[in-house]
This record gives sequence, C-alpha cells and structure tokens, in this order.
Amino acid sequence: MTLANATVQTGRDAPPGGPHGERPARINRNAGTWFLVLPALIPILVLSVGPLLYGIALAFTDAQSGRTRSTRWTGVLNFQDLLHDGLFWDSFRIGLVWAVGVTVPQFVLALGLALLLNQNLRMRWLARALAIIPWAMPEVVVGIMWRLVYNPDAGILNETIRDLGLGDGRDWLTGLATALPAVILVGVWAGMPQTTVALLAGLQNTPHELHEAAALDGAGAWRRFRTVTWPALRPVALSITALNFIWNFNSFALVYVLTNGGPGGRTRLPMLFAYEEAFRYGQFGYAAAMGCVMVAVISVLLAVYLVGRLGGGEER
Repeated sequence: MTLANATVQTGRDAPPGGPHGERPARINRNAGTWFLVLPALIPILVLSVGPLLYGIALAFTDAQSGRTRSTRWTGVLNFQDLLHDGLFWDSFRIGLVWAVGVTVPQFVLALGLALLLNQNLRMRWLARALAIIPWAMPEVVVGIMWRLVYNPDAGILNETIRDLGLGDGRDWLTGLATALPAVILVGVWAGMPQTTVALLAGLQNTPHELHEAAALDGAGAWRRFRTVTWPALRPVALSITALNFIWNFNSFALVYVLTNGGPGGRTRLPMLFAYEEAFRYGQFGYAAAMGCVMVAVISVLLAVYLVGRLGGGEER
C-alpha cells in the first residue's frame, strides 16, 4: 500500500508528458534561439546565399544583357566553352601567381612586424597606429595613390631613381615585365596590416611564462621562437594565410584602378576577366560559369592546403 501511494505520488509530481516532459521546454528554447539569430541570418540569406544560388543557376543558361533577350537553359555548355578558353585559363594562372605572390610576402613581413611591435618599445602605441594605416584606406584610394608613385614622369619612384643616378626610370604599370610585380608590391603593402594585427593578437595570447622558462633553460631567441612562439601562433597563422589567399585571389578594385588588367592582359585577374565578360560584353551566363569554376577550384586548393597543414600539425 505504501509502495502504491508512493507510485501515485511520484506520478502526480512528475512533469507533464511523462518521460518526455522536457521536450516542450527544449522546443521553446530552440525557438527562442532561432528568434534571436533570425535578424542576423536574414541579411546573410538575402545578400549572400541568395545571390550565390542565383549565380550558380545563371551559369547553366545563356543569359545576356538586353531587356528583350530571352534566357534559355543550356546545361553545361558554358563550362564546356570554358575548358577551351585559353584567355580564361591564362587569367586563372595570373590570379594564382598574384595570390601566392601577395600572400607569402604579406605573411613573412607581417610576422616580422608583429614580433617587433610585440616588444616593449618606446612609443609602441604610435608604431602600432601607423602600421594599420594602409588597412584603413579604401582600395580605390590606395590604387590612385600608387599610380601617382609609379607615374613615369613625376612619380616619386622614378624621381628617386634619377636622383640616385640609377637611370631614367621606367613606366612600371605599362611594362610587360614590370606590371605584375609592381601590382603585387602594392597588394603586399595594402594587405599587410590585417595580417600583422592577427599575428600580434596571437603573440599577445602566448603565455609569457613559457618564454621565461625557455630562457632560463638557455634557449636562444631562434629556439624560443621555434619551440614556444610558433606552436602557439600556428593556428592563427593557418587561418589568416587561408583567408588572405581567398581575399587576394578575389581581388578586383586594386588591380582595376592600377592597370585595368593591362598591359596585354598581364594583370588580368579572373575577377577582372569575369567582370569584362559580364558588364562589357554582356555575357552574364558565361561570366557566372567562370565564377563557379573559380569557387570550385579555390575550394579544392584550400581544402588540400588545410588538410595538409592540420594533418602535419597533428602528427607533430
């Protein structure tokens, strides 16, 4: 009788719904979470996911400019044409050279600058503020400023070369051999501050006690960097390098202002090529197919890079 009363009492005190009584509360919590996330999720869906899906669908059509032109479904015809488009693959090769040529020096120089700014220097706050000035400037402004620097007649670079007696200077942005290196230099200068800030944040999160312990053990500066600083900095370095590679490969405004893809297509990056196909020649479907190919190839390259680095890190 006591056991029966206890059972009845337990059933009476149990939450509604028996063993599934927590399910309504969990559903309410999930609904509340989605309600809070929704204001940030809607702009992403409307401004990012929506256009991406529309661009993928557009790549399988013959969409062209003109209000009276009808759009037809063409399947993979645009992608077949891309396979035989030598100009596109030349621009893709130039884009890879540009992305690697900017990303690697950016990281090396930013790492050195971050290590310097992490030291206890006088006026360090001023040096840090000056280091991020290029990051605060719009790409269009950076491009115009560097066009003035590279100006063949009155640019500061050629004037300096003449003053030092090293020659008469040259037209850096229109020379077939100098245009791409000149643009890469500007890309490194413009993008180095964001890499410096990320690496500096990683350095400041490294426990100072580890450096002191390594110094007490007789480790020199290089050994402390290799055994203490770099292992702590590796995740940040991996992330910022991958992001820089994506950003640099997708560059448009800086190169457009500097050279507009010239001379002779030597600086025509894939984004510039796709832009010309879409807005100069009106081939929207073909340009969308270019975008799909670029996204797919860069995703594969980044996946291989990240898997290799992360796998190597786990083995070590």
